[in-house]
Amino acid sequence: MRERQQGMSLIEVLVAVLVFSIGLIGLAGMLIIAAQANRAAYLRTQASFLAQAMADRMRANLAGVWGGGYDSSSYPIAGTPPDCASAGGCSPAQVARRDRLHWSRQLAQFLPQATATIDCRPAVSGSAIAAIPSILRPPYPGTCSLTLTWVEHSLARGGVPAPQTFATVFQP
Repeated sequence: MRERQQGMSLIEVLVAVLVFSIGLIGLAGMLIIAAQANRAAYLRTQASFLAQAMADRMRANLAGVWGGGYDSSSYPIAGTPPDCASAGGCSPAQVARRDRLHWSRQLAQFLPQATATIDCRPAVSGSAIAAIPSILRPPYPGTCSLTLTWVEHSLARGGVPAPQTFATVFQP
């Protein structure tokens, strides 16, 4: 006597649906984690670009750098850029102020709750550099440190936003 199988049992169908559902839940969790990691990577890339942009601005205005025009522990700053429409153009201090204002707007635009500090320190004092023959003077009279801090909500642990920091030291 041969028994004929007429269809799947209800239990087999429910087990298959359960296994498939667990797989979909795992896939959804991986997608959420991937989206969070992508957002974190985007913000870190923005921080790197912003730091490099300010370093490039500072390299273009060495007189402003060593005159203290970029040093600040309170970025972003507010204000209006200086008007340099005169025939003489902008002074190094005015260029520094314009650069700081522009960079501050970018910080506010591209990083959430961003703050920054810039601190430039000469390698030797001005009188010591003047004593060195010009042919032997170092091309870079010091270093600047730039620190960016912002808040990443995508990496929040337990509902508390995670502060992130990007720090670099460079020679302008």
